[in-house]
Amino acid sequence: MPEEKAESRKHCYNSRVVTVEILTIGNEILLGIIEDTNSNYLCRVIRGMGGRVRRISVLRDEIDAIAGEVKASLERRSDLIFTCGGLGPTDDDLTLAAISQATARKLEVNPSAREFVERRYRELASQGYVSSAEMSEARLKMARLPESARAVENPVGAAPAVVVEVNDTRIVSLPGVPVELKAIVEGPLQDLLAQTFGRGSYREREITVGCGDESELAPALRRVAFLHPDVYIKSRASRFGPDVFFRIVISASAPSAEEAGRLIASAASDLTRTLGDAGIQERE
Repeated sequence: MPEEKAESRKHCYNSRVVTVEILTIGNEILLGIIEDTNSNYLCRVIRGMGGRVRRISVLRDEIDAIAGEVKASLERRSDLIFTCGGLGPTDDDLTLAAISQATARKLEVNPSAREFVERRYRELASQGYVSSAEMSEARLKMARLPESARAVENPVGAAPAVVVEVNDTRIVSLPGVPVELKAIVEGPLQDLLAQTFGRGSYREREITVGCGDESELAPALRRVAFLHPDVYIKSRASRFGPDVFFRIVISASAPSAEEAGRLIASAASDLTRTLGDAGIQERE
């Protein structure tokens, strides 16, 4: 099928394959309370930029466990290590302390991180989301980074992302909240990703349609995939039933975020029109 052919294409903008490991941190994942969607999303981003994920680990909120896995990943000489979660103000947010332990770099208040956290809480206080903009010890914790680390602004949340370079490896620590993680990856982190993978960008969009039968979607998906060979289009099946709605994921990789966005917008427009012609409506 055309969409399967599109999936098999490699969008590689770097002559060497970048190796990546993902460390997802949080007791709530191992307890089955929440699903790890962050690793799935990062795998799609990395694949789209021509990289290769060779390991995903899910770890408890325990400093020795996190530090041990970070150290092991460094010993495996990964090019890029993503950590997801554990950047917040509570006592069980231990990711940066664990990276500090694994790299033998002391934690210290980072001026850029502090400025960001202070600014974010001023904004939150002015909007009435928090009662005070005061820089408490818990909030200051989010500005304590390993020595020589770099803070990356979080467009959505209060905890900055963090980049630590150890020899030829970059450790990128991201918040565990999916909307925050995605906003950082598709925004402030783009320059670093371009430096790491070469020139290239990945984008995706999700459309929900009122259709309970995937076989009815197939002709429309096939037609649009044929018209847009550089875009990957895939429906997500669950079960049959009158109350079932299908999610359709449209994704693309291109030399720039703008071009990837244009590819997706064009395919999404054709898909909405083609589905409408078949009597299948997009759902808000």
